[in-house]
Amino acid sequence: MIYKICERAAWEQAERAGCYYGSAVDRRDGFIHFSTAAQVRETAAEHFAAQTDLLLIAADSDRLGSGLKWEISRGGDLFPHLYAELPLSAVCWVKPLADEIDGQRAFPELAP
Repeated sequence: MIYKICERAAWEQAERAGCYYGSAVDRRDGFIHFSTAAQVRETAAEHFAAQTDLLLIAADSDRLGSGLKWEISRGGDLFPHLYAELPLSAVCWVKPLADEIDGQRAFPELAP
């Protein structure tokens, strides 16, 4: 399982389109940024601090095919990067991501 933090409005657009093409940052970088369960909290703190109305998307990495690459990124860790659009058929669940309170954000339970 891999995870994507997404603005609610962008995800609603993806649901209408039938797939998710990524955020502006994803499109700039040429791939959709994902995190593992161990990485997603730090990703939220570094890249989504103080943002509200976010969703956490869980995707089955086995359903993403050859477009999914594991590449070295922050701190030398391997991060999942999808060099394709995210088909909704690969999404296992979508949950609201709590807003920060005093700089801390609660997360739903995640599968590693």
